[in-house]
Amino acid sequence: MKTSTKKILVPIGILGLGALGVGLQLAGRVVPETIVPEKLAPLIQVASAEPRPFAFVVRAQGTVVPRSESDLIPQVAGEVVWVSPSLVSGGFFEAGQPLLRLDDADLRASVESARAALARTESEESRAGKHRDRQRHLAKEGVASEARIDDAENAYRVAESSLREANVRLENARRDLARTEIRASYAGRVRSESVDVGQFVSRGMPIAKLYAVDWAEVRLPVPDRELRYLELPLTYRPGRDPNGSSAPEEEGPSVRLSAEFAGQTHQWMGRIVRTEGEIDSKSRMVTLVARVEDPYGADPATGRPPLAVGLFVRAEIAGLEVPDAFVLPRGALQEDRSILVLDAEGRLNIRPVDVLRMERDEVVIGGGIEAGDKVCVTPLPGAIDGMQVRVVGEMPDAESERAGT
Repeated sequence: MKTSTKKILVPIGILGLGALGVGLQLAGRVVPETIVPEKLAPLIQVASAEPRPFAFVVRAQGTVVPRSESDLIPQVAGEVVWVSPSLVSGGFFEAGQPLLRLDDADLRASVESARAALARTESEESRAGKHRDRQRHLAKEGVASEARIDDAENAYRVAESSLREANVRLENARRDLARTEIRASYAGRVRSESVDVGQFVSRGMPIAKLYAVDWAEVRLPVPDRELRYLELPLTYRPGRDPNGSSAPEEEGPSVRLSAEFAGQTHQWMGRIVRTEGEIDSKSRMVTLVARVEDPYGADPATGRPPLAVGLFVRAEIAGLEVPDAFVLPRGALQEDRSILVLDAEGRLNIRPVDVLRMERDEVVIGGGIEAGDKVCVTPLPGAIDGMQVRVVGEMPDAESERAGT
């Protein structure tokens, strides 16, 4: 009996002690203070809007090409007896410089033959003229018949025609003789050549490729929408304007070309001289043509290399100038093409603006903003008019630290 009672009382005592411990813990607990979180206004950065002159720049890229290129083709056949040292790939030559000479022995003989034929026809023409004049004199005296006069007149016309033909043959022979020496039509450079001394060349056979070096051109494709930033002369028929009066030629905008050569960046200045004939119907690109004078001329001041044909260049075309424009960071423009202006009470005002251009890192604004305005440059997609905000530079130190964490 005592043993069974003891088995019952021990578990009850353990449960009681446990309940007493839990009660003491609950009685001694500390209730945490309830803190209501502070609602903080959005944190923004601002920039002061200040007007300044701004010049637009349209960027493009292209490859340098010669203004003209041609094949060197002999107009007579013959054996090559002399080749200019300049007639090699990469060689330079001046306008009128001899480049090639052919054997002219046969053509000199042709010239002498044509001279002899001319002398013979001159004699025949003179004899026929005297005979015609004599028959005319006899006809006045009533001695010569009409048939004899007609024969004399016809013989003179035949001799006269033969004389003209002989003159033409002599002129052609002399011209062919002059063509045995091939001269350059313009100052240029040799792209390639395939001729040497002792080679026989035929008439019309290309023997070299040449291109001009007085200036070079660069074709610059530009999107149609970019033309609004350029002051390009409109292309009408030469010498005419839309009103029908004579129109003077206008110069296009200047162009700065840059390219990498031998590990360094070099620059050249040029000018837009024309636009190509049509707009690409698929890409809506307009091709502008820039011209650079004397691309192979040395520049001791900079030591830059020549603007070689085939060089890939980047172009910066000088555009229109705006006297008073506001240039702000790209983040100042909101999704609806408006800006957020901070007022004296720290609230935002939504303003629509006239966006002139959007660059990668900045936006150019022409109107809808005033000098000295504090413009929010932090994107706020959900911003509303009158929203209270905090400015980064105006927070206390402690708050700045908390906002940064």
